[in-house]
Amino acid sequence: MDSGIEFSFRKLTPAAQRHIRVFQVHQFLDRFAMGLTVSVVALALIDRGMDLFQISLLFGAYSVTTLTMELPFGGLADGVGRKPVFLAAVGASLISLALFLSSSNFYVLALSFAFIGFGRALRSGTLDAWFIEHFKAKAQNVDVQPALAKAQWANGMGLAFGAIIGGWLPDAFGAIAVQYGFSAYDLAYAASFAMMTAVLIYTLFAIVEEPRPLHPKALVQGFANVPVAVRDAGILAMRHPTLSLLLAALALLLMATNPVEVLWPTHVKPMLEEGYANTVIGLLTAACFFSIAIGASLSPHINRVFRRQNAMTLTAAVGCLAVLQIALALQGGVVGFVIVLIIYFVILGVGETPASSILHSSVENHQRSTMLSLRSLVQQLGATFGLILVGAIAEGYSTPIGWMVGALFTLGAVLLTGLLATRLKHRL
Repeated sequence: MDSGIEFSFRKLTPAAQRHIRVFQVHQFLDRFAMGLTVSVVALALIDRGMDLFQISLLFGAYSVTTLTMELPFGGLADGVGRKPVFLAAVGASLISLALFLSSSNFYVLALSFAFIGFGRALRSGTLDAWFIEHFKAKAQNVDVQPALAKAQWANGMGLAFGAIIGGWLPDAFGAIAVQYGFSAYDLAYAASFAMMTAVLIYTLFAIVEEPRPLHPKALVQGFANVPVAVRDAGILAMRHPTLSLLLAALALLLMATNPVEVLWPTHVKPMLEEGYANTVIGLLTAACFFSIAIGASLSPHINRVFRRQNAMTLTAAVGCLAVLQIALALQGGVVGFVIVLIIYFVILGVGETPASSILHSSVENHQRSTMLSLRSLVQQLGATFGLILVGAIAEGYSTPIGWMVGALFTLGAVLLTGLLATRLKHRL
């Protein structure tokens, strides 16, 4: 099996149990703050006078910033500490929200989206690495995959509740906001700002990390060590067959799944009555996040079916996603589409923690944050390429045909995860 002693929350030490709960609350609050704007961001931009091309450019500013900064800041977190870098990420998120609330100017909004990408790059590989390292210290030789599943469940629940509240606020109080000269969607962004401030306070007091020197020389040294950390992580990924197969499979998987996650609202909206279409899409967005959380909670039980062989669980999940993506493309009615969509997101949640467990079992603490950032970078590159390709096909032909083409990438991921499972099985 891939890990040590089988996980049992009740048998963990009080310190290990508290560690999981602290991180679960943190993940819920952080993702709740993000989820408040997820379901209204496009509507808020249109309300500010942006057209679809400008909206795509704004998301491009986010992607370029994230891709540029992803790995360097993962290496920085390994050097100067996870908590300080995460706090800087929260600061970037607060600046982004403040800029968005302050203006309808395209260039100011572009700066806001750049700060979103900056915050995303800073977040990557910070407190996830902190959680794993401290859990391993408090629960030695215990299977880490179920602990990751608990964190992923809190993550999904935070996004889901945030999406529900973020969609509800403009409908409930938007008229009042407009009377005072604000946009109805500003309410969701103001709520997100308040919640992100709460995340900042919670992180300061609840997340405990042995302090590392943060004087100017230490920071300069931290940045100076980034190229070495990035180089070492890249070399490790290329020379480590497990990591190479895993990262390649995840890139292919995101090429297929990201176009589904981005394009499904535009595909399902014509199936709905105009009067309540946006409300239903908001609820479905929350349902997708709930489904990911459910999948994450089911993941340890499914992993036991495969005798706690994470690569086998991942292979099965990716195979199911390939079938479901084709089934989703073939749906012509809203009921069938919604049913398949929900199952699709459940399986996405199932596959997340086995992949994370394989990665964490393959790296040492001093490279954990950088490797998490490398994973995020590879996934985002795959997601961006897949969205451009499938989006072009969808524009020229149809969204279902684009999804079917995307499913071919998932079949490639099945092949790679199958090879990974075979390799790890031979190591047992």
